[in-house]
Amino acid sequence: MESTGGDSAAESTWQSRVDAVWADPAANEQEVLDRIFALVAELPADDPRGPFELGGANDSAGNEAAAAELYERAIELGLSGVSRAELDIQYASTLRNLGRMAEAIAVLEGSHRTPELGAAPDAFLALALHSAGRPGDALAVALEALIPFLPKYHRSLTGYAAELRLDEDRRERGASAAGA
Repeated sequence: MESTGGDSAAESTWQSRVDAVWADPAANEQEVLDRIFALVAELPADDPRGPFELGGANDSAGNEAAAAELYERAIELGLSGVSRAELDIQYASTLRNLGRMAEAIAVLEGSHRTPELGAAPDAFLALALHSAGRPGDALAVALEALIPFLPKYHRSLTGYAAELRLDEDRRERGASAAGA
């Protein structure tokens, strides 16, 4: 969690209240949005956690355009650590939903990886690549994310992933040459 210079116990309590909202299975999208908005109102205007959490609530409610703006604000304010890694996933997913595939891919390819999120960035990168019309690259990313969890066949799957990328490159070059 990022420090805003305040009391870390108060920050931890605030975050636990936010986490409780997200964990409430009875809360509908509007209730989540309203409750997160109320919690964010407790923060200083320059605390990056506010727009990050509001971005997530808007994202969850289907307000992708508003979510993207809020995620961008959290980045401007300096969100860091695990929260920033989470934001990269959420922001890229939102960009993908908005049809902004190249931006989504760039965010995920440049994102900071954290053990807490495991292969989640790769899963979302695979989705963005697939949505961008790059199914070979998408499958390669998914296979590479899976390899560390397999007891065997690492060499074979690594080779197949490389082959998929090569095929994708050939396909893209062929499409470029045909369009020229």
